[in-house]
Amino acid sequence: MSENERDAVGAERVGTGWHTIALLILAALGIVVLVALNVTLGEANRQRDRALKLQTHSYEVMILSASLTGTIAHAEASLGRYVISADKDLGQAYSADWTLASQQLSRLDRITKDSPEQQALIAKLQRAMAERGDELGAVALNTLYKRNDQALALFYKARLGPARAEIDRLLDEIGAQERRVLADRTGLAMKSVKRSSGVASALSIFGILLAAGAVALGWLTVTALGQRAVARAEAAAERGRAAELEEAVERASEVLLAQESKLRQVQKMQAVGQLTGGIAHDFNNMLAVVLGGLELAKRQVATDPAAARRHIDNATEGANRAAALTRQLLAFSREEALRSEPIEPVTLVRGMSDLLDRTLGDTIEVTVDASAGETWLVRSDPHQLENAVLNLAVNARDAMEGRGKLTITTAGVTLAENAVGTCAAGDYVALSVADTGCGMTPELLERVFEPFFTTKPAGKGTGLGLSQVFAFVRQADGEVGLKSVVGEGTTVTLYLPRYIADAPSEEATAQAAPEPVENRALDILVVEDDPRVLAATMGALEELGHRPVACNDPLEAPAALDRLGRVDLIVSDVLMPGQTGPEMIAGLLRGHPETAVLFVTGYAGDAGGEAEFGRHHVLRKPFTLATLERAVAAAASAPVLRTDTPIDSIAAE
Repeated sequence: MSENERDAVGAERVGTGWHTIALLILAALGIVVLVALNVTLGEANRQRDRALKLQTHSYEVMILSASLTGTIAHAEASLGRYVISADKDLGQAYSADWTLASQQLSRLDRITKDSPEQQALIAKLQRAMAERGDELGAVALNTLYKRNDQALALFYKARLGPARAEIDRLLDEIGAQERRVLADRTGLAMKSVKRSSGVASALSIFGILLAAGAVALGWLTVTALGQRAVARAEAAAERGRAAELEEAVERASEVLLAQESKLRQVQKMQAVGQLTGGIAHDFNNMLAVVLGGLELAKRQVATDPAAARRHIDNATEGANRAAALTRQLLAFSREEALRSEPIEPVTLVRGMSDLLDRTLGDTIEVTVDASAGETWLVRSDPHQLENAVLNLAVNARDAMEGRGKLTITTAGVTLAENAVGTCAAGDYVALSVADTGCGMTPELLERVFEPFFTTKPAGKGTGLGLSQVFAFVRQADGEVGLKSVVGEGTTVTLYLPRYIADAPSEEATAQAAPEPVENRALDILVVEDDPRVLAATMGALEELGHRPVACNDPLEAPAALDRLGRVDLIVSDVLMPGQTGPEMIAGLLRGHPETAVLFVTGYAGDAGGEAEFGRHHVLRKPFTLATLERAVAAAASAPVLRTDTPIDSIAAE
């Protein structure tokens, strides 16, 4: 081997040695870079984990404060329903919700121990919650002891109490402060991740491609993980809030549907309460006419028959007036679903004259002015329309402080599209109630239809009257017009769509024509537990030429019917001890399906119909001899009804 070759080999070996050294150095650098990357990524992961933990803690604080707000609102809603209905289950629901709110507050206190600022707010919140609990506890206690008026007044006062506003403010401030902390923490975490990523990028310049790829992958991974964690936490929070909102809406909808009919009945009964004094006064006057006429008739029946007949006629008129008043009051106060039918508003308002006179008193002059459109019809529920008119009249009386002039006007009008509110174009019956009271300012006019809004002192009004009127008119596809001048008075106008009935066909007219009833002597079983009513009914039937048989116990009616063998008609009271009339008839007709039935009741006034009594004929108490004669003839000549299914019993008469 030549010297040159030896020099080349040496040089190659030297180069190889340097390559080896370079490779070792590169390997060492690669190892250093990998270690540095590992350390950097480890620190980034620790920063990420810490940021996620802090973010989770912040989300827990925000979600818990929002849940506490919802729980308090639900507790107060349950208390409001408890005050209105006095249902103990609702009271227990309020207590459970308030207990849950206290537990949530304790949890919020525990998880914010690391924040002096939050602890200061929590301390204030605990004091406000204690004060609010005392207010609501007083409402619940008054409701428990049946002091509903005081409870309702306290509840309305508590709705605007400073404690509730302070609770809402503190919860909002806690949530806002935690959001600021969350934003700061997120910013710091992202800066840390960015700083670590920068170091890894710088190291990748001096490392191998694998290290560079690892750095890039690590940076992308850290960034993606951080963003994904933030997105997941925000999505979870949004889903939780959406679920809570959906549940709250469902609960509120169920409560509103359940309370709608109760609110209507509450308004009716409040109106009935307005009638009580006048009803008692007039009823005593009518009874005085009846008793006085009968006593004078007894004195003069032998000496002056003509005068005795006049006194008897006067007593009969007084009794008929009392019966009509009772029927009207019962029909008005009855709780039932809305039943639309064609109504002539003028006739309805004129028929309310006695109710209005007794409700408003002698110092209010009531005038009914029916000009154009007197015979126009509307399709609505008559009792709800009566209730609306009476509510407006009572409000007008209060606005006039018990003295003034009330004018009720009905007229037919043709309105253009959106001429009044959002009403459609067409013909309307405009029913106006005008008073000469104090009037209302524009600010009050904007709020009069809000539920629970009232200008009356606590305990003197619910604030539901005008809102119920508004809801009723809207349900009838109508609108409400309101005009008021301070010091001159207010006019409320109900615009109800005109209803034009279809002309009846000749066939329907022929079917509706009453058929002549055959008057003949009948064998009648009379079932009545009141001995006086039983004796009077027996005497009336005998006077009409029938052959009645008395039975004073519905449980003995089957045996009485078996002894008689067969009767043409059973006349039965509705509610009796031991068994109701419909229950008794359901059992009797299984063995005697051909027997006709006539129910006699004094409960429902002019309300309801044969459908409530298994489609049998119904006679309302009190009745005249002529009315009884027609009812007996109609029931006896009616087609025989099948009673394959039992008749529902009636709970009250």
